[in-house]
Amino acid sequence: MTAMSRLLARFPPAWRAYAELVRIDKPIGTLLLLWPVLSALWLAADGLPEARLLLVFLAGTLLTRAAGCAVNDFADRDFDGHVMRTQNRPLASGRIAPKNALIVAAVLFLIAFSLVLLTNQLTVMLAFVGLFLASFYPFTKRFSHYPQLFLGIAFSWGIPMAFCAVTASWPSLACWLLFAANLSWVVAYDTEYAMVDRDDDLRIGIKSTAIAFGRYDRLWIGLFQAAMLATLVALSFVAGLGSLYYLALAVIAGLFLHQQKLIFERKPDQCFVAFQHNNRVGLVLFCGIALDTTLA
Repeated sequence: MTAMSRLLARFPPAWRAYAELVRIDKPIGTLLLLWPVLSALWLAADGLPEARLLLVFLAGTLLTRAAGCAVNDFADRDFDGHVMRTQNRPLASGRIAPKNALIVAAVLFLIAFSLVLLTNQLTVMLAFVGLFLASFYPFTKRFSHYPQLFLGIAFSWGIPMAFCAVTASWPSLACWLLFAANLSWVVAYDTEYAMVDRDDDLRIGIKSTAIAFGRYDRLWIGLFQAAMLATLVALSFVAGLGSLYYLALAVIAGLFLHQQKLIFERKPDQCFVAFQHNNRVGLVLFCGIALDTTLA
């Protein structure tokens, strides 16, 4: 049990249920969403971004991820109870009514959108697309074997929003290279995540890339990881990034090799560790971009 979980255990049951709904006790998703946004802000600003924008995107990322979790649990309310890892989630266990989860999501999305109004018109326009993506993704696993691709788009959409907020113009090639790299990365790490629940998902009819890739799952994860690194190398030429950035890429390559070792036997607990390991990948990439642009 984590320190946050122990703290939540002291909350009244109703409060604890809503805290669990928005994953306050599981910050990994927020961090995986946050690192690319911070990287985009620093890259777009070519150094330290404006404090106001930094606060807007920090708060917006936290709120959007929380709202997305509420929508995800609403979408999966009839399935989570049949999966060991998710059977105690608030909606699956009946501690929160489905309509209340939607109300929570709507309020959080509204607050997040109000923060975007502090930026510019182009960023606001992109925010509408982001709202659709965050709301649509949880339902894609019903009809597609590639929901991780949809998640990748949703989790990467903060990148062009950050560029637009900084530059007040349509995102540059550097933005879309970072977007493509992040998309590849999300598909890789969420496939690792899907490997944890693959047996349960097969039994109840949930689709994922872990199922679609089958016995080639590790190969495909490696290919997406390689695609991320190759795209980030291309980004270095477009954005003029230097030695500190390349050092970060070398560290990331080592982290990916370690993940391949973790998932080698496809043990669910080790696959989950590999998934969580990606927080380090995001942190290292952000540090490489932030240090290189700030100190250059």
